[in-house]
Amino acid sequence: MSSAANRVLLRVEDLKVHFPVTEGVLMRRRTGSIKAVDGVSFDLRRGETFGLVGESGCGKSTTALAILRMLEPTAGRIVFDGEDISEASQSRLRPLRRRMQMVFQDPFGSLNPRMRVREIVGEPLKVHRVAGSRRRFRERVAELLDLVGLLPSMANRYPHQFSGGQRQRIGIARALALEPDLLICDEAVSALDVSIQAQVLNLLMDLQAKLGLTYLFIAHDLSVVRHISDRVGVMYLGRIVEIATRDELFERPRHPYTEALLASVPTPDPVVEAARAHHLIAGEVPSVRNPPSGCRFHPRCSKALDRCDRVEPLLEAVGPARVACHLYPDSSPAAAGAGQAGDQVV
Repeated sequence: MSSAANRVLLRVEDLKVHFPVTEGVLMRRRTGSIKAVDGVSFDLRRGETFGLVGESGCGKSTTALAILRMLEPTAGRIVFDGEDISEASQSRLRPLRRRMQMVFQDPFGSLNPRMRVREIVGEPLKVHRVAGSRRRFRERVAELLDLVGLLPSMANRYPHQFSGGQRQRIGIARALALEPDLLICDEAVSALDVSIQAQVLNLLMDLQAKLGLTYLFIAHDLSVVRHISDRVGVMYLGRIVEIATRDELFERPRHPYTEALLASVPTPDPVVEAARAHHLIAGEVPSVRNPPSGCRFHPRCSKALDRCDRVEPLLEAVGPARVACHLYPDSSPAAAGAGQAGDQVV
């Protein structure tokens, strides 16, 4: 096995998560499916941060839940540290979940209001039976609180006694309790004030450098993703349309949807904002129950070609990036053997 392959911690291959749509009262019958995730592929290397961005409802959070097997995938493979966990039993997943943890979006809703912080942060230690003695349990909780910038004396408080940023730090401390390799941050700072967002992002980056963590960072705020990510994947309607390094994606976006997303971000200088060109995305996001044929973005794309409504483009190498767009010849079905994995981007 090559050294590059050894660096891959998580590999997602053609992941699909479809939810059945049923009708009827007495006799329920399936009439279709909602294709929340429909063929997502990417690699995540040890020690890196892979940002996943896109409009609300594009399938980012569903992808994260499927990776953790909190939702059952309809098809595809999830390979964690060389082991295919797509169909692993719950007994096999239990020890693996010690190595994969999640930080949720709502720092209040994800914490039990009836539990003290010591119980919240220490709960994973008890669930996985690694708490040790009562003294060691308290010491470990104190270590975790200190690690995220909270005073150990705060362990006796309840969640409502903390600010939003402090509550998110508690959630991060809980996620770190079992010393995971992979941390999935699902909109982890979107509910926080801008100044607090910066503090939490800097904390995550410091923890990554100190503990060697690997992040899958899900967000819709492009400035946040640019600040923390090494590579970025752009999702649209259940599929990834572009993968590139952070600098490559923000400086040379290739997919029309990526271009439109970046153009929608306002600049603080009113003179620059008034002078720059705006790329408005026409129309509404199509239904994931009945997505458009061919390229799913073609009904809203100003650069659509004749075949865009008939042939679905593949995610192929375009320079140092990977793009699913017919504007680039290599995205044609003839190159299907190359697959969609993102491990070619360095």
